[in-house]
Amino acid sequence: MHAGLVCGSDPPPLPVLQLRRCDAHHVSGFRFEIVRADRSGARLGRLTTAHGEVATPAFMPVASHGAVKGVAPHELRELGATMLLANAYHLAQRPGVDTVRALGGLHAIMGWDGPILTDSGGFQVMSLSGLVRVDDHGLSYRSHVDGRPGTLSPEEAVAVQEALGVDVAMALDECVSASAPAAQVGRAVTRTTAWAARSMAARGRAETALFGIVQGGCDMELRAESVAGLTALGFDGYAVGGLSVGEPRAETARVAAATVVLLPRERPRYLMGVGTPRDLLRFVAMGYDLFDCVLPTRNARNGTLFTREGKLMIRNAAHARDPRPVETGCTCYTCQRFSRGALRHLMLAGEMLGARLATLHNLHFYLQLMSEIRAALAEGTFPERSAAAIGAWA
Repeated sequence: MHAGLVCGSDPPPLPVLQLRRCDAHHVSGFRFEIVRADRSGARLGRLTTAHGEVATPAFMPVASHGAVKGVAPHELRELGATMLLANAYHLAQRPGVDTVRALGGLHAIMGWDGPILTDSGGFQVMSLSGLVRVDDHGLSYRSHVDGRPGTLSPEEAVAVQEALGVDVAMALDECVSASAPAAQVGRAVTRTTAWAARSMAARGRAETALFGIVQGGCDMELRAESVAGLTALGFDGYAVGGLSVGEPRAETARVAAATVVLLPRERPRYLMGVGTPRDLLRFVAMGYDLFDCVLPTRNARNGTLFTREGKLMIRNAAHARDPRPVETGCTCYTCQRFSRGALRHLMLAGEMLGARLATLHNLHFYLQLMSEIRAALAEGTFPERSAAAIGAWA
């Protein structure tokens, strides 16, 4: 059990005590409902898509290239995942949109029948540094795969994601570093808003919802300007981007808290790329509904495991002959069948199984945490249990 939070699966469906519907324009089968609003500001919700429902708050495991590294789709279901995050840029580069379409769409090649959200790939393209040029039209770049030139405009970003057949697409945005000059951040906000309008105009698939992405760095005037521009366009949901890109953690929390209150209450709110366990608790309390982060899977491959008492570095010599599981009481496959000593051996030997077992544990930890958060919200005990859990990880 996570300290201060209840264990177990999600509670049975509750009577809808407080209902706000997002009757998303153009989108078939997409709906967001607030089931219960907590006194902390957190929301227990339900997101409905063409490929099923997602109980929120929810954490989306990252499957950038169409797979969560080392984990099969049925295992993700067993762990409690309901929605996955893929990356449109990476998939467009390899295997290519035409290939994905020929193979039956992204759900088919991933072997996943649940909801999928894709990032537009703008952040990844802009991370190519000297290989990319940004102007009002969009992005021009050279592929990191084969060096071929390519472009990514707002219209192309929407077309790619719709061709992949995803449930939620992200509008193309311009994300700048935390250290960027104020004038550059301001230009990025203006450009992101203009691109958002073009993205909305480019929509063509009835089953794909479209989210706009709020930018503005750590400047709340620019964040407010970005929110105003995006909400005027009427997106199906709103993401907060441009955080955890080098700014101090206190600034991340300050901006996230000040931004969420500006967003439409009745639409889903997605905080992009932020996700330590403590982060999830704090940002859920602010009123965010969706999260993604590579932390549980990347850290697992590097030998860092999450437990209710904090991080465990499995490669450390202290675990060489430790017969205990990674976490006593954990019900994941790894903890039920392998000791710390055995897992350490597999990791040091470079065995693929070691990284896989570590990943299974970390994803179980994250998804179980989200399940416990939802249960606490349903019971009205989230603030107390969240505070206890954060204290345990201090």
